[in-house]
Amino acid sequence: MAYLALNDGFAAAIAAANPTPSAPALSPAAPKADIPAGFSALEWSVVMLARHDRPSSLREPGRFQKFLGHIFGESFNRRLADPKLEALRRMAVLTWHHSYSVPKREIQAFFAAGFNADHYELLGKRIAEVHVARLFRK
Repeated sequence: MAYLALNDGFAAAIAAANPTPSAPALSPAAPKADIPAGFSALEWSVVMLARHDRPSSLREPGRFQKFLGHIFGESFNRRLADPKLEALRRMAVLTWHHSYSVPKREIQAFFAAGFNADHYELLGKRIAEVHVARLFRK
C-alpha cells in the first residue's frame, strides 16, 4: 500500500471531488448559489497554460532585467491584456505551485476581478486532480 502525503488543501479538494460512503463530501461553510460556478473554455486554457509559468512571472521586472531586455531584446512577457484573465492566471500560477497557500491580497484581487469562492474552489479541485493524476501515472 502506498502512502501519499497531501496537505489539507489538496486532501479536502480530493475528498470533496470524490465522495465515498466512508468519506462523505465536505459540508459547505456558506450556502452555494443556485447556478454552479464554472469557467469558459478560454479561462480553462489560461489555467492549464499557467501550469508552465513560474512564480517569478508574477513580479514586475527589476532594473537589471529591464537593462538586459534593452541589450538582448525585450524579454518574454507572460502577462495577459485582459485584467480578469490576468487575475485568473496569477491565481492559477500560485495554486499550481503553492496549493491553497496563496497570499490574502492575491485572493482579494481574484475576487475583485469578478470571480467568487466557488470559482476558487473549482480551480483548486481541478489543479489537485491533475497533480494526483500525475502522481499515479504509470
